[in-house]
Amino acid sequence: MTMGYLIDTDGSFQPFEINSHDLDISMALTATTTHTSLARRIISGASAACLTLGLLAACATAPTQSVSLLEPADGATVGTTFKVRFGVKGMAVAPAGDIVKDSGHNHLLINRMPVTTGESVPFDDNHRHFGAGQSEAMITLPPGQYKLTSQFANGAHQSYGAPMSATIQITVK
Repeated sequence: MTMGYLIDTDGSFQPFEINSHDLDISMALTATTTHTSLARRIISGASAACLTLGLLAACATAPTQSVSLLEPADGATVGTTFKVRFGVKGMAVAPAGDIVKDSGHNHLLINRMPVTTGESVPFDDNHRHFGAGQSEAMITLPPGQYKLTSQFANGAHQSYGAPMSATIQITVK
């Protein structure tokens, strides 16, 4: 006997025990069924286990790349000079210069949207560059409400786009 699973037409899995003779007959019946509402496929326990392990392995090896603003916290009220700490996962932080796969440096966008993938991050007061590979910096802003966006970009300051950005709101007093 082998543990198997029926995949019903609604996509649900139904476990059952089956011997190899029944498995051959069920597969033959399934192969000859033409009406989709009656169609069911049988996956043996071994096949389901291999499928599950394969999916888990793919998930475990898929790189998780993201950025965050670790400090200040979203919604924080800060003084006019405050620390900004950048978080980066799945990519290396490196100084600007060479373009190296899966690496780059941080930018702080002040009241600006993320920069489109592949476009250069502008050099102005609202786009602060940390091309030496800094992971934190002291920032001074006048009192007011601000949207701060961490934007990761490659060695040539070309943005990795919205997927490699994170935005918080702060109040400066």
